Amino acid sequence: MRAAELRAFGDLVGDAAAEIAELARGVHEAVADRMFAALGPSASPVRAAHDTIAAAAYRGARALAGSVVRGGAFAGGLAVDEDAPSLSESGRGRALVAALNGAWGDRMAERGSPLALSMTVRSQRRDVGTDRPSLASAFVDATARVAVFVHGLGESDDSWRRRGVGACPPYGERLAADHGFTPLYVRYNAGLHISANGRTLAALLDELTASWPCEVSELALIGHSMGGLVLRSACHYGSDAGHRWPERVRSVFALGTPHTGAPLERAAHMAGYGLSLVPEARPFARTLAARAAGVKDLRHGYLVDEDWDGRDPDALRSPDATEVPFLAHADHYFVSATLSADPGAPSGRLLGDLLVLRSSAWAQRRGRAGAERLRFELGNYRNLGSANHFDLLNHPAVYEQISRWIGGRGDLPARDQRP
Repeated sequence: MRAAELRAFGDLVGDAAAEIAELARGVHEAVADRMFAALGPSASPVRAAHDTIAAAAYRGARALAGSVVRGGAFAGGLAVDEDAPSLSESGRGRALVAALNGAWGDRMAERGSPLALSMTVRSQRRDVGTDRPSLASAFVDATARVAVFVHGLGESDDSWRRRGVGACPPYGERLAADHGFTPLYVRYNAGLHISANGRTLAALLDELTASWPCEVSELALIGHSMGGLVLRSACHYGSDAGHRWPERVRSVFALGTPHTGAPLERAAHMAGYGLSLVPEARPFARTLAARAAGVKDLRHGYLVDEDWDGRDPDALRSPDATEVPFLAHADHYFVSATLSADPGAPSGRLLGDLLVLRSSAWAQRRGRAGAERLRFELGNYRNLGSANHFDLLNHPAVYEQISRWIGGRGDLPARDQRP
């Protein structure tokens, strides 16, 4: 870890320590308010003294907690060589940075933290510039068919190499061998608004296709979880800006993408609102509300600025996402997962893949009659049974289905594909 990274990490931990002190202060004040209110006006002198002493004590505790951690990180940074290996040079370091960006990436970006990720093209776990010489050097065997992989919340380009149960070579490697695609991975700050990442990705793909070592004839877009929403947002902003790359998109694959929202984020939102109604629990609501903007966008699957700009993200009733059309000329495919082998089983219907329900991963909307409807042919959907959300990143059955769709061989027979 470099000195600047250690200091930035110390800032985050210092914030957390100060927040704990602030949390204790908020609970203390709420309990004191209730107690002194019960005692009535006769307790006013005692309350004045109590409030003065308590306020000073907690201010000191907050300052001390934050400064001790930050000071320790700063002192540690002085002993670290600025030329020391970066966190991004180890797998565990990259995983930590990705998780931090998923949780507090918007705050980190505002502060200019060296741990805040910018959106980059990745190859061999290294950043690649979008100018022609850089791309030609990184992709020596570049082909006209390009597969763009976009990870989800708290993940990185390494996530596509996940070694889970039944894991196979990464999808990108197999698409290269089986279908002649050049795999290209995108890493980004998942704590930022999805629409902000979508707009940045649209511009990046415009630069990339213009500078690609050969003429790009076909783009396949593959997104996991939040990554699928970022891709949809990029297609929207790229088309609006008149970019040429959306016209080259032939297929879009959404793996466990919460198109209509993620139940876990909705539960966190409701929990925060419920806690805010109880004075003693209100400090916990403020702490819960500190989650990143990108996380809050997952509540309804927000894709454009208009969904969140000028609105209170913690209000009880937040508006549904703006209806953003899918690319009319491209084929769209949806893969979900359920913990149960049968998606109709109670655990499959209620828990989905632990983070996303099948109806959301399949972008189902309720019609006027209340029944959920599919936007595309049934053959464009697939459910992976007995699997969780992260199994979708690397699973032989998922790759086989992607390969069949890309190769025009249709759908694998699967009893669990009924809507």
